[in-house]
Amino acid sequence: MAGQAGKDLLIRLEESGGWRAVAGLRSRQIVFNAATVDATHADSAGRWRELLAGAGMRRAAVTGSGIFRDEASDAAMRKIFFDGDIRRWQIVIPDFGTVEGPFQISALEYRGEHDGAVTFEASLESAGALSFTAA
Repeated sequence: MAGQAGKDLLIRLEESGGWRAVAGLRSRQIVFNAATVDATHADSAGRWRELLAGAGMRRAAVTGSGIFRDEASDAAMRKIFFDGDIRRWQIVIPDFGTVEGPFQISALEYRGEHDGAVTFEASLESAGALSFTAA
């Protein structure tokens, strides 16, 4: 598989039945985690740890940073955060597929240098079942 351009990893917010790219993201990341459930017992072969398949909690975390392209995208992200809303998001991973489902913005940070643009960083945490569609 050839390398993919980082700019092609997209984070989109569902609005009015369509998908809108979030701001001007310069970097983004998605992390999948699954907690394990230890099922080791006295008769486990060679005293090796055994895990219970499919029993652990799964979650996804998404982070992105960049600049807001306009006041509307800044206002939308700020409103979702301060209202504590859980909204449908879509993460497009090039040559892999699309992850879609409910997420909540868990962090929204702003920063700026005296000689540069104001930038932001947002973190989203999965808030329900996610679907995956292969590319």
